[in-house]
Amino acid sequence: MSENNINTNGTSGRSSSTSRGEDDEPGRIWRSLKALVFGEAEDNSLRAQLEEVIDEHESEGETDKNGAPDISAVELEMLRNLLHFSDHRVDDIAVPRADIIAIEESAPFSEYVEIFSEHGHSRIPVYRNNLDTIIGMIHIKDIFALVAKGGTLPTDITPYLRQPRFVPESMGVLDLLAEMRATRTHLAIIFDEYNGTEGLVTIEDIVEEIIGDIEDEHDDEAVPMLKQLDGGIWEADARAELDDVGQAIDHRLAEIEEDVDTIGGLAFVLAGHIPKTGEMLEHPSGWQLEIVEADDRRVRSLRLLPPAYNQ
Repeated sequence: MSENNINTNGTSGRSSSTSRGEDDEPGRIWRSLKALVFGEAEDNSLRAQLEEVIDEHESEGETDKNGAPDISAVELEMLRNLLHFSDHRVDDIAVPRADIIAIEESAPFSEYVEIFSEHGHSRIPVYRNNLDTIIGMIHIKDIFALVAKGGTLPTDITPYLRQPRFVPESMGVLDLLAEMRATRTHLAIIFDEYNGTEGLVTIEDIVEEIIGDIEDEHDDEAVPMLKQLDGGIWEADARAELDDVGQAIDHRLAEIEEDVDTIGGLAFVLAGHIPKTGEMLEHPSGWQLEIVEADDRRVRSLRLLPPAYNQ
C-alpha cells in the first residue's frame, strides 16, 4: 500500500490530485445513511479503518511500477484474517471431541506404534479410563526412538508422557497462541464448564486461521461435505454446517431453535437420541433424513430425501 497511509482521522492519505472528497465516497455515504436511519454509530476503530483501506485497495486494483498487483489476493485475505483473529474462541477452531484420536494409557506398546502409523499425527493424547481424563500426550519421536533402539519395549508409557495445555473453551485464540508459544507446547486440550474434554487444538489449527488450510502428504484428499444425487437427493457428511446445508439445499433445514450447528446435530435433535444406521427421520419441512452411517457415539453420514420423493 505504497500510495495509501492511514491518517489519524481514518481517511487514506493521498495527494490532492487523486484524493476524493469524503462526501463523494459511496461507502461513507452508505454508512452515514445507515447511521441516520438505524441509529448505528460509524465505527472509527483502527480495525475498521484498516478494513476500509484493504477494501479500497482491492476494489481499485493498484499495481506496482512493474504492473503487478501491489498486494496479492492471498496477502489481502491473510490481512483480513489477522484483523478478526482475536474475535475467535478456541472452541471455534477446535477438533470436536468425537473426532479426537487418542489412546488408553494401559494399551500395549504395539498399539501406540500402530496409532501413529495409521493416523500420521505427531502427538496423540493419552487418557485414563475415558476421554474426560486425559493424563498427557505422547510424541511420535519418543515412540519411534524406542523402536529404533531395539531391545525390550516398555510396558509402562508414563515416563514418556508430555503435558499438553488444558484451557477452557471460552479462551481466546490469540491468548492460547501466546500461551503455547511461551510454554513451547503444540497441543491444547479444551475442557467445558463441567471439566469434560470438549475438543483439541494444535498450533497448526491456529496458524491455519491466518494463512488457510495446510495440507501435507498424510492428509486425505478433501471430500465434499454435500453431494447432489439424482432425483433431488443429497448425500451429506454429518459435519456439514447447517448454514451451508440451508444455502445449498433448502433454507428450512437450517431453521432450528436448538443450539446445533451441523446436519448431524440436527439428526440428533429430530431423533431425540443418537440415530442408528438405516433410521429415517422426518423434518418439519417434509425433508427426510436417512442415516447412512453411524456408531454408538455419533452420526457420520446422511442422505437427504426431498419432500416430494415418496409422493
